[in-house]
Amino acid sequence: MPHANEKKMAKDYYEILGVSKDADEKEIKKAYRKLAMQWHPDHNQGNPEAETKFKECSEAYEVLSDPEKRQIYDQYGEEGLKGQGYAGPNMNDIFAHFGDLFGGGDIFSSLFGGGGGRSGGPMQGDDLRYDLEISFEEAVKGTQKDISLTRYEECDECHGSGAAPGSKKSECPTCHGRGRVQMQQGFFAIQTTCPQCHGEGVKIDKPCTHCDGKGRVAQKRTVAVKIPAGVNDGSRLRLRGEGGAGTQGAPAGDLYVFLSVKPHKTIQREGLDLYIEEHIHVAQAILGCELEVDTLDGPQKIEVPAGTQPGDIVKIKGAGVPKLGSDQKGDFVVVLQIDIPKNLSKSEREHIEAFAKSQGVEFVPEKSFFQKIKDKLSE
Repeated sequence: MPHANEKKMAKDYYEILGVSKDADEKEIKKAYRKLAMQWHPDHNQGNPEAETKFKECSEAYEVLSDPEKRQIYDQYGEEGLKGQGYAGPNMNDIFAHFGDLFGGGDIFSSLFGGGGGRSGGPMQGDDLRYDLEISFEEAVKGTQKDISLTRYEECDECHGSGAAPGSKKSECPTCHGRGRVQMQQGFFAIQTTCPQCHGEGVKIDKPCTHCDGKGRVAQKRTVAVKIPAGVNDGSRLRLRGEGGAGTQGAPAGDLYVFLSVKPHKTIQREGLDLYIEEHIHVAQAILGCELEVDTLDGPQKIEVPAGTQPGDIVKIKGAGVPKLGSDQKGDFVVVLQIDIPKNLSKSEREHIEAFAKSQGVEFVPEKSFFQKIKDKLSE
């Protein structure tokens, strides 16, 4: 069976952050904080190299601080991440990561002039994750699965407002509708989420009793997931808008379905090709034969040519794995192994010896019964 080639890393995220490959979360965060402060654009205005360095260390931090991304990167490198749909962080992600190091995006916003702050008002819903196990056949051929999950949805009673029917919303007296309050600490003006309205900017006179004024309630739902043919173990599907509901009319988050593929008993996958081992008799290898093999499309016959050697292959073209987003398909590859009988009858051995003599092949003649006894007694 062939082995997948090891992916070469285009970027060494560990080297970028200056940490070892066994660095823990605390070491990674500490290294990123130091570099992010050093290369932040507001500290290096007009320096394109600093901006590049800032983006590089932020990308490295996003991957290495996420256990799933880090595992994929350690095993397959940057190309492995791209194969899972990762295209690197956008600027909002970068500033959000930096803001998190200082206890929240609002503080970061006040210190550096924006980028990671989150004020009151509509907020997009949470992204959700679901781990789904599928069979080998389902991964190759595609399928549809219904999954059950619990997610936040807009409250039917208040339609997401958080206010009981007939009640009113008024401006939050603490933050005056801004959703944030500001405190002066020495040279810096630090902004934090308003503790009174929790960033909403409004005060509800009478909260909705169904959702406790949150505007959302947890609901158990069934979602149909269409799995395309050709997915692989570790593939990720994104279902837009199937995550948690947003607030104040903001869009819902997305649902990410991570696929785990159960191995097949006899068939292995390498890229788009499928491999199976079939054993044939030595006589079939010498003379050739017709062989029936079990593929994922059912039994199919193949022609084994005369003179087949151990490890020779026979391909069934186009019977492999479909390429995602393409009409291309791999092959079904039959790897032939030759079985040599250990016990021969006297007649069978005589025929084999005659064949060997005709081919000029040397062999050890079989000893007679009495010679075997004599050899045994002399031991």
